[in-house]
Amino acid sequence: MKKTNITVIGWWAWSFNVLYGLKTVFSREERDLRAIIAMTDSGWTTGEIRDKYWVLPPGDIRRAVAALAPDTWFVRKLFEYRFSGECGVIGWNKIWNILLTALADIKWSFESGLDEACKMFDTEWQVIPVTLEDVHLWVKFEDGTEVIGEKNIDVSDKNDFERTHNTNQNIIDAFLVWWAWNLNPRARESILTSDIIIIWPGDFYTSIIPNLLSPWMKEALKETKAKIVYVCNIMTKKWETTTYELPDFIDNIEKYAGEIIDYVIVNNWNISDELIEKYIMEEWKKTVKMEKTHNFLSKKYKIINADLINESDVVRHDPEKLARVIREIVLS
Repeated sequence: MKKTNITVIGWWAWSFNVLYGLKTVFSREERDLRAIIAMTDSGWTTGEIRDKYWVLPPGDIRRAVAALAPDTWFVRKLFEYRFSGECGVIGWNKIWNILLTALADIKWSFESGLDEACKMFDTEWQVIPVTLEDVHLWVKFEDGTEVIGEKNIDVSDKNDFERTHNTNQNIIDAFLVWWAWNLNPRARESILTSDIIIIWPGDFYTSIIPNLLSPWMKEALKETKAKIVYVCNIMTKKWETTTYELPDFIDNIEKYAGEIIDYVIVNNWNISDELIEKYIMEEWKKTVKMEKTHNFLSKKYKIINADLINESDVVRHDPEKLARVIREIVLS
């Protein structure tokens, strides 16, 4: 049986469960999974260890390695372990950040250190940094304010003293800055040899778009023969996509990646009024769904409406529901 080569682009906290869902719905004989991860994280402990030891950000990679390891739940628990009562880099950082930094130093290469970590935890699928260069995210807001560094973009309203911009607006443009940067050759190879490429949901400008900004990414996505699927966010995010609707998400993916999308997966299941009100009041978030006023007839991509949510006290993509929709696309 020929394996389906699946490449996932983009990352954020819940991606762990969704990638785990793909691993579960597609049998071992059916799939070869690759995860391409942005290298612009500069927040909190990841930023601290990045600045002190001059390594690429290890945080988001942690979740991908754990999701693709055979003993996912134990590996995840180990990677997220911290030594209580300790201070400094050791006290604040998760075991994974310290381990990958040490392996990168021993192997004289971040990518070689990552490969070694994947061997240690028997991760048979590929976890690929989108670039191997030291880059940071630079964004421009609607009022013209420009902010450099993910940690400065994603500043909570609770930390007013750290905030340098008005959070009640959208980002209108994004760039990568500092030093030279290029698409990781492994990322390019993964894209060109894929059967299906999934542009993941997540923090739109701080987790998804940085992957698309790497030079030659746009060209690789245009050149590939793979089906390209964009999974749209279920909710907007304040200070990134505050007023976005479904067409805004899609149009801005195409702004940076080109008109390469074949399918857009969007949630059509109703979220409870109580939870919607909670999101509006506490986080200024609203739902993203297909509306009657949206017209996609002239577009080359197909919109797939599906029940995608796992609703408890928060709204998230249900891993198995989403993976089954993707499986149907692969088999179509």
